Amino acid sequence: MFVAFEKVFTAQNIGYLAKGALLSLAIAAISLLIGLVLGILGATGRRSKHIIPRTIANIYVTVIRGTPLLLQILIIFSVIPSIYTAFTGNILRINPILIGIIAMSINSGAYQTELIRSGINGVDKGQWEACETLGLNSWQMMKFVVLPQAFKRIVPPLISELITLIKDSSLISTIGAIELLKGAQVIGAQYYDVMSPYCIAAVYYLIMTFTVSLIGNYVEKRLAESD
Repeated sequence: MFVAFEKVFTAQNIGYLAKGALLSLAIAAISLLIGLVLGILGATGRRSKHIIPRTIANIYVTVIRGTPLLLQILIIFSVIPSIYTAFTGNILRINPILIGIIAMSINSGAYQTELIRSGINGVDKGQWEACETLGLNSWQMMKFVVLPQAFKRIVPPLISELITLIKDSSLISTIGAIELLKGAQVIGAQYYDVMSPYCIAAVYYLIMTFTVSLIGNYVEKRLAESD
């Protein structure tokens, strides 16, 4: 076992897994940002006085939060191309990394919808009344007053969401995307030893999540000082 570990623990393999770790981090960060946009739209829709956007937002949150992320990845990977082929007769191939970003963004957007909605609801009613007194419309009120205050409240949960996305990025290994976990599986297949590369991958995941957690704690303290 230890001999196998010495063979796996080479500069080439460490660098290969480091690239996979950076890809996992990039996928998580992009998904968080896209999910943030979807979350803002979803939270706005759920707070809307009009039934159509409110219904759409409610269905989106209910369906996405009520189904596993892995299932959502597999649907985009296999079901959507199958439907496309059935209607057009052409084969649709989507890059596995792009599939991962799309699925994780949609999934994160549903959870961020609730985070942002709770942050908006936490804004003092006096702020809303002051905006109305100043004659601000709904868009100006959200953009300049409400959302900036709401985001200060949801920064810690957003950091936790990023940590979750980093770990969830391993799910796209099931569709062939060579991120950190898939990279470990590739190396394991070469050496007929999965334990060693899995241990190295675990260290990378711990480094990424621990670093993000430290950054989140720092940001949270700075925000608390500014209150």
